[in-house]
Amino acid sequence: MSVIRDQHFTRISENGTFDVIVIGGGINGIGVFRELSLQGLRVLLVERNDFCSGCSAAPSRMIHGGLRYLENGEFSLVRESLQERDALLRNAPHMVKQLPTTVPIRSIFSGLLNGAANFLHLPTKPSERGALMIKAGLMMYDWVTRRRRILPKHSFRGPSKTRQIWPHMRHDTRFSATYYDAWISHPERLGLELLVDAEAANSGSLAVNYTDLTTGDDDALTLTDSVSGKSWPVSAMAMVNATGAWVDRTSAQLPGHKEVAAPMVEGTKGSHLIIDNAELKAALGGHMIYFENADGRVCILFPYLSNVLVGATDIRVETPCRTRCEDEEKDYILNSLKNVFPEIDVKLSQVVFSYSGIRPLPKSDQEFTGRISRSHFVKRLEGPVPQFCMIGGKWTTFRAFAEQATDDVLDELGKTRTSKTLNMPIGGGRDYPTDTAGWVATICAEFNISAERAQHLLDHYGANARQVLAACDQYGAEIKLSDDCSYTFAEIAYLARSERIVHLSDLVLRRTDLAITGQVSSVMITNIAKTVANELGWSAARRQSEVKALTAELNEFYGVCPQTLSNRSK
Repeated sequence: MSVIRDQHFTRISENGTFDVIVIGGGINGIGVFRELSLQGLRVLLVERNDFCSGCSAAPSRMIHGGLRYLENGEFSLVRESLQERDALLRNAPHMVKQLPTTVPIRSIFSGLLNGAANFLHLPTKPSERGALMIKAGLMMYDWVTRRRRILPKHSFRGPSKTRQIWPHMRHDTRFSATYYDAWISHPERLGLELLVDAEAANSGSLAVNYTDLTTGDDDALTLTDSVSGKSWPVSAMAMVNATGAWVDRTSAQLPGHKEVAAPMVEGTKGSHLIIDNAELKAALGGHMIYFENADGRVCILFPYLSNVLVGATDIRVETPCRTRCEDEEKDYILNSLKNVFPEIDVKLSQVVFSYSGIRPLPKSDQEFTGRISRSHFVKRLEGPVPQFCMIGGKWTTFRAFAEQATDDVLDELGKTRTSKTLNMPIGGGRDYPTDTAGWVATICAEFNISAERAQHLLDHYGANARQVLAACDQYGAEIKLSDDCSYTFAEIAYLARSERIVHLSDLVLRRTDLAITGQVSSVMITNIAKTVANELGWSAARRQSEVKALTAELNEFYGVCPQTLSNRSK
């Protein structure tokens, strides 16, 4: 059992009275947990599964300003998104990096009338966007950031220059436009760093995973640890419902809200593929390709860690549940690549990982899911304990959304804001070295490790890498999980002991990138399980159960079957 979890439950048993309870440990819940904690409030965050294990673990891994939101006339959302993108580039430089993004263009005038109709909120069907429309959008994109620009302005190219840079691109591509946004390498880890920062800043605030919050007949609240089965009474003056696509369901289960009101959230399913194809990765030239599929759906394609990330689908979901990328979605995504690089052969067998999540969008009457607003708002529900429901939101704007929800809660409690987070570094982004090459050289000499290993640590932990290495040093010589893997057994032991791991899947799927990069194998899972079991005191039966559960989860939800795991071991 995690020592940190045990300590948290002990403190809850001693004092279960909080100012605010936040329900949902995704990025929105963690964001508002941090914001509230920094204002001096005692806050409890309750997550039914693992932190950032739902929709927050299934994003497109883009941190972007929302270029296409301009079509909907959502200028304030674009402005907010660009502000938050730039803030994350500053505050989390170890995980959020700039990404040149290129739009292939095949016409000049296409989409003008459709764009105008959509801007006026008239019913429209998607149509291909031409050069004039894209140029206008990018000029506006640049204009919004004119006073605080930290990324280059956009550029436009003709057919010959486009062909020179991307020779494998579709031959009827007439122009290309490049602008800059950003991408996030390890979103689940960044969520955990935010959570740790919050607890460090306010010792009264606590975040617990694998717990349930239930309501009794007298509206009293009970917190239950789903691992041990132990329960404790808890109370608060306000609650924040940050359960994403489950907001409506959660709301109906909280005190004073037994009757289900009109739905606040509508989910759409987004699936992505991680592809191991060296030719495809080389063809990208370090850029993300932002393109339209035949049905008008905007798709993305960019280098992600050692592979290529491609997505996404956008399918309406009536009832929220855990999802996976279905075969027809894989076909859809793979076929979309023919709209960009028709000459490159990408096989289904090259998909090393797939994932899917439900976007928690505001309820909408839009027929085309791509037209549903990606904005966010907070809805207050009356009750014995006022409930603040976070509707919508996305990774890029989590901080601004959390700030908005926090201000509403502070107003409810008669409190005033004492700190701002727009320019506050996150986790390993604090004291991040400006000279990364020099930092790597220093660490290599100090700890006698390879440059590859030092870079791995900097990319995953930022300025906290030295602390991780010092902790690993107590295990003696560092031994890699496999010859071509940067993780070591000492690092796995450190993560198991320090990062609130309850199940083996927490470590393999969210604390590391072993699964999403296609490195994990059956032998590796067995060896990792032994290390984790030793750190957490698991019995042989528990260890075997965890291996079995992780293997089944990889097969059912991530497209990695047991045979694939076995083949990788060879």
